Amino acid sequence: MKLKPLDDRVVIKQSEAEEKSSGGIILPDTAKEKPQIGKVIVVGPGKTLDSGKKGQMSVKKNDEVIYGKYMGSEVEIDGQKYVILRESDILGVVEK
Repeated sequence: MKLKPLDDRVVIKQSEAEEKSSGGIILPDTAKEKPQIGKVIVVGPGKTLDSGKKGQMSVKKNDEVIYGKYMGSEVEIDGQKYVILRESDILGVVEK
């Protein structure tokens, strides 16, 4: 990928939407919920602080994160769907 996020932005590859409901019903594309979990692909350099230095990012490449349902901007690059959002829009990191 040739995308470099600026400041405190993060590029996330969305997880796939569920194909079946919990009861086993196959869902059509229009009924699938937008996933709120994904894998961090690229991290920006950090937000510029008042002192002029860059702040440290809390997430890193390959972290699995949960983010707000309607947060960020969806983009498609080379046929893959990604979400670009600010680090503050990330709700948490999934630890395994």
